[in-house]
Amino acid sequence: MNDNARVKRHILVVAHALREDTVDAADRVVRALRAAGATPVLAADDRAELVAARAGFDDVAALGSDVAVEDIELAIVLGGDGTILRAAELVREGTAPVLGINMGHVGFLAEIDKDDMDEAVRRVVDRAYDVEERLALQVRVKNAQDEVIYETWALNEATVEKASRERMLEVVIEVDGRPLSSFGCDGVVVSTPTGSTAYNFSAGGPVIWPSVQAIAVIPLSAHALFARPLVVGPEHAVAIEVLERTNGIGVLWCDGRRSHDLPPGARVVVRRSRRPVRLARLHPAAFTDRLVRKFRLPVEGWRGPTAPTAHGTKDLAS
Repeated sequence: MNDNARVKRHILVVAHALREDTVDAADRVVRALRAAGATPVLAADDRAELVAARAGFDDVAALGSDVAVEDIELAIVLGGDGTILRAAELVREGTAPVLGINMGHVGFLAEIDKDDMDEAVRRVVDRAYDVEERLALQVRVKNAQDEVIYETWALNEATVEKASRERMLEVVIEVDGRPLSSFGCDGVVVSTPTGSTAYNFSAGGPVIWPSVQAIAVIPLSAHALFARPLVVGPEHAVAIEVLERTNGIGVLWCDGRRSHDLPPGARVVVRRSRRPVRLARLHPAAFTDRLVRKFRLPVEGWRGPTAPTAHGTKDLAS
């Protein structure tokens, strides 16, 4: 008897039932996992949506009530980067890696496209995958009395934004307990390397390779001479204070999913989380290639070396 047969295995399947092809994919994955002797698990909201869309999901175990998050071995995600962020949130209190199967546009977090879904499930069953750890952020909100009033985390970014379109935030940026600069702005993005191709990218921040351990700070429409994007090491703590003179309130958003209001005097402290996000990888892929595919970058005419690798290229002429 092999290990897979001896140990009961729970695989979380994360999917929105908003599209027919996603419902079809969820059905295929659930059936394949059962055929392999594994137990498929659905988040309660996903199960309710899938049951409403099609019969056959009502007997699938529910995360939390039937299976604890600590017992999840891996999460298979059917969707784009937004669904993968939701899956990372679902398994945050456990150790399960997340495997993204892209169902639509090319995403940076998804590992493969839906055409390779059956092969992906087979690799999951065989445990034939690697796990890549991505830097995540610990985010704390403190009040004017320096008391922690809210705490969360982020894989892509933590953003301090103005709550009212017509208002401007007055903030001061701090690094390691020392003030750096104050200015009026629309907000500030604090990004991980994973999030550097998300909001950070739209705000004019640098694209950071996932293997780089760093945190980027990008002011949004700042009224200041010195308001350039900053990149600090992971050992540093970044804080954004909403100054008392701010006319209105701000809001903290983490990964566009979790929010908290920031009155004048509030302070947001961002540092590297001790718990990274774990992504399952089926095969090595150069991040350069992901950039080219996502942004349709022009590379025609490139001659280059003939031996590309996942971590760069080897110049055969050297």
